[in-house]
Amino acid sequence: MKICVHGAGAWGTAVAVNAAARHEVTLWARDAAQADAMSAARENTRYLPGLALPASLAVRAGDIAQAQAGADLVIVATPMAALREQLIALRGTTAQVAWLCKGVEPALDTSSPTAFGLLAHEIWAQVAPELKAGVLSGPSFAQEVAEGRPTALVAASPHAGVRDALVDAFHGPALRVYANDDIVGVEVGGAVKNVLAIATGLCDGLALGLNARAALITRGLAEMTRFGLALGARADTFMGLSGLGDLVLTSTGDLSRNRKVGLLLAQGRTLAQAVDSLGHVAEGVYCARTVVQRARGLGIEMPIAEGVVALLDGQVSPRDAVAALTGRDPVPESVQAGSVPRHSS
Repeated sequence: MKICVHGAGAWGTAVAVNAAARHEVTLWARDAAQADAMSAARENTRYLPGLALPASLAVRAGDIAQAQAGADLVIVATPMAALREQLIALRGTTAQVAWLCKGVEPALDTSSPTAFGLLAHEIWAQVAPELKAGVLSGPSFAQEVAEGRPTALVAASPHAGVRDALVDAFHGPALRVYANDDIVGVEVGGAVKNVLAIATGLCDGLALGLNARAALITRGLAEMTRFGLALGARADTFMGLSGLGDLVLTSTGDLSRNRKVGLLLAQGRTLAQAVDSLGHVAEGVYCARTVVQRARGLGIEMPIAEGVVALLDGQVSPRDAVAALTGRDPVPESVQAGSVPRHSS
C-alpha cells in the first residue's frame, strides 16, 4: 500500500515507523524545519528521541492536499483541534482516510453556553461526509508501538473498506488490529477515558491506594458506558479494547499524559503548570467540559467526570474533589452501570 501519515508527532511517527516495514510510507510534517531535521538525523528528536527511523520511511513537509496525492490510505495524526481543517483539505480524495486523535473538538462558538465540541465522527459527517473514513484507536502508547512492543488496536468505521485497509496496513506480529463497525462507541471510549485518567491520577497522587483506583476505574467504565449508550453506541464496545482496555492503560500507565495531569494537581501544581510540563497535548483537559455538558443535556449523570471539571476549573481542591465522590449516597450497582434509569448514579 501507499500510505500517507500527516502529523509528525509521537503517534504519527510511531504508526509510520510500524507501517514502513511493509508498505511505502511518507510521514508529512507541517513544519518544514522539523521534516528536514528528521530526515537528516533519521530520528524524531522532539517526540520520540532515541528511535531510529527506518531508511524506507520518507519524511516530507507540505499541506495535506499535496501529501495525499496518489495515496491508498491517509492517516491524520494531528491533535483533535486540527481534525476539521484536515478533513476539509481531504475533500474529494479517493483514498481511504482514518484519524488517530482521541477526544472532542473545542467548541467553535465559545460565547454560547450551550455550544459544545464534537466527536471526530461528527466532524466528519459535518464537513466531509463523502469521504470513506474511520478511526484507529485502542490501548496504546506511541513509544511502545514505535519500539515494536505487543499492542492491540481497533479499526472502527461504518465502511468495511476502511476497516480492511487499516487491518492490511498495520496488522502484524506485534501490532494486532481488530475491526469494529461501532465508531460511536470506539470514539466515546477514546474521549472519556482521558477524563477518567485525570481522576485516577489524582487518586494515585493523593496516595489513596489501589482499592480506590480500582473503584474509580470500574465506576468510570459505568459512566463511559451510560454516555455512549445515550449517543447510540453498543454496550459490548465498552468491554473491549477501545473501552475497558484503553481506560485501564490510560488510568494506570506511567506514560499517560492525562494521568500525569491528575498526579501533578494532587501535588499542588496549578492546571497551567501541569499542562505546560507535559510537552504534549492532554486531551482530557480540553474535552472534560464538553463530555459533562453533553451528558447533562442527555440526562446522564457522570459524577467522576463532573468532579474532574470542578477540579480543572478551580472550584474544588484535589482532596475535596475526591471527598465529593466518596461521599455520594449508595445505590445498587446495577443502577450505576447504566442498564436502568439514566438519572441514577
